[in-house]
Amino acid sequence: MALWTKWLILGVVSVVFGLFALGNAVAASIAVTLVTGLFLALAGGVQIYVAMAEDGGHKVWALVLGIVTLLLGLSFMVNPLGGTVSLALLVTVLLAASGVLRLVLAWSMKQTRFYWPMLVSGALSVLLAAYILANFGAASLALLGVLLGVELLFNGAGLIVLALFVKSQGTGGTR
Repeated sequence: MALWTKWLILGVVSVVFGLFALGNAVAASIAVTLVTGLFLALAGGVQIYVAMAEDGGHKVWALVLGIVTLLLGLSFMVNPLGGTVSLALLVTVLLAASGVLRLVLAWSMKQTRFYWPMLVSGALSVLLAAYILANFGAASLALLGVLLGVELLFNGAGLIVLALFVKSQGTGGTR
């Protein structure tokens, strides 16, 4: 199978999964929360293992951090709806913070051609965060699933374009 064909198939699969995620954003949000919980629990377990093997003065802090991470992961897995709301709030806060940071950066770029794009980008992020917070009860359960679906769609579109580019360059041989 040609390399470009593999990229194309991967892109189409990503688009299809993106559509599924957007079709049931709440289920996708819960899936994101469960996977996040699993990874946090695994990371916490490894952190605890490493802390137990450590002899230095940071052993207690490493152990505490590992326990907290493990408990957070288990909390997300035991109560995925609560975890989904927590992660949605975190995403919203990060969205607002990045928007405010871009607004501050835009102010420092006032005399350049980059001022307006940075200003608009920051303002849109702040407005989106405000919109999510204003509708948090309705938006929180679906937010992560919508973000996952949109990312999968964009990723799939990018992979499809990459496949077509590789094919057009004649570098799409078998590998």
